[in-house]
Amino acid sequence: MSKRVLIVDDDPAQRRILEETVKRFGFETKTCGSGEQALQILESQERDPIALVILDLVMPGVDGMAVLERVGHAQGMPPIIVQTAHGSIETAINAMRRGAVDFVVKPASPERLEVSIKSALKIEALAGEINRIKKKVEGTLTFGDLVMRGDAMKRVISLGKRAAASTIPVLIEGESGVGKELIARAIQGESERVGRPFITVNCGAIPENLVESILFGHEKGAFTGAVDKRIGKFQEADGGTLFLDEVGELPLDAQVKLLRALQEGEIDPVGSKKPVKVNFRLISATNRDMIQLVKDGKFREDLYYRLNVFPIFVPPLRERIDDVPELARHFAARFAAEEGKRVAAISERAMALLQAYSWPGNVRQLENTIFRAVVLADGPELTVAEFPQIAAHVDGFEAEIPAAPAAVQKQPAYTGPALIGAENTVPHTVEIKSTASGSSLGIQAVAEDGEIRSLEAIEADMIRLALGRYRGHMTEVAKRLNIGRSTLYRKMQEYGLEPRPN
Repeated sequence: MSKRVLIVDDDPAQRRILEETVKRFGFETKTCGSGEQALQILESQERDPIALVILDLVMPGVDGMAVLERVGHAQGMPPIIVQTAHGSIETAINAMRRGAVDFVVKPASPERLEVSIKSALKIEALAGEINRIKKKVEGTLTFGDLVMRGDAMKRVISLGKRAAASTIPVLIEGESGVGKELIARAIQGESERVGRPFITVNCGAIPENLVESILFGHEKGAFTGAVDKRIGKFQEADGGTLFLDEVGELPLDAQVKLLRALQEGEIDPVGSKKPVKVNFRLISATNRDMIQLVKDGKFREDLYYRLNVFPIFVPPLRERIDDVPELARHFAARFAAEEGKRVAAISERAMALLQAYSWPGNVRQLENTIFRAVVLADGPELTVAEFPQIAAHVDGFEAEIPAAPAAVQKQPAYTGPALIGAENTVPHTVEIKSTASGSSLGIQAVAEDGEIRSLEAIEADMIRLALGRYRGHMTEVAKRLNIGRSTLYRKMQEYGLEPRPN
């Protein structure tokens, strides 16, 4: 779903012009003709779908300045761009002080207006990201801070808020990469333990012989190598929340101690002579089928029922495709700022591609895909060309992947080193097309024993390939390899290569 822009102007003709202009930019619109109506919308539940406001300053009754005075600095308000036919530096400064993010003079050109809108939304996205990071560190993240607006996530948010109002143990289930930890943090952020420690433990990443020591702590001298006393994760979470990620990976021995901690509210550090009382809120998460683990004897049944008191299932991204556009724009704005790129938008066609893909790696895969696209982008907009791996898996988009340069597509027959076969299982090979057979060839990157070949070996193959491609014309070979002729001759001598006759 496209972002919605609220247009506030008392002139019907100007409203219609702005509405058509903004729609051409790919946004939805909502219009009103007075400051009173604008305040009613912005101060009600209708504010939620509004991503940006274009506000006329000069209107009868409640004018634009009055609207800014009331909501310009209010928490959760969308960015506001003001416009007026009577522009002056003083007016612009007053509007900005009251919370406007930009100021345009009527009649603003479509180009100027588009730049203003996209810049405002980008700044808003970055501000939101900074705010999320800050809240995450402080333990005050809430469900309102999360980028999840689709219908499929409404039940998750509803259950999460109910769980936050209690100290009940929560088990968050879902595939890897769906954002289970963020849900856990939002539960704490809306609970009475807000601002308290939030301790994360990835149960699948702890060496089995260190599980008890890391979770429950140990006394000095409790075992070989225990030269100091160590506070475990349970004690670190005292007064706050302990988040056990991938809890299904816990060894059975640690499961017994975890059950005691839940039942008695106390733990036994390794080597300790007496138990230690702890006050913590437990939230667990898993991407495994816990019932099957219980049946297989890999997880204690009594512990499972202690953890699974309040289950929350987070659906995979393919079942909440409505979240993709907002997530994609959020990641694009963040990575563009981090990488110093001028990416400000995602094309309509590229967004359709992202929504047509199934995302087996969920939100984490989408995040990494956008990161790569931002790095690849040369212009201000991400297009299908920046998503070749995704387009290759979605019908109807393959043809939009840029073709290889013509000089690479047409090659003479070549006989040389071992080449990648039709399966092409190794990525990032240097591929050519043989005009003789039409077969796909390439420089071998991995040896038959599965090990990566040395750079010298690959370089020798590149020189052989260039010699064959340009039929031994040394000047052309050196030019295409971007090295000097003397360097080329030296390398050929090192690798035992003979120049081909012209």
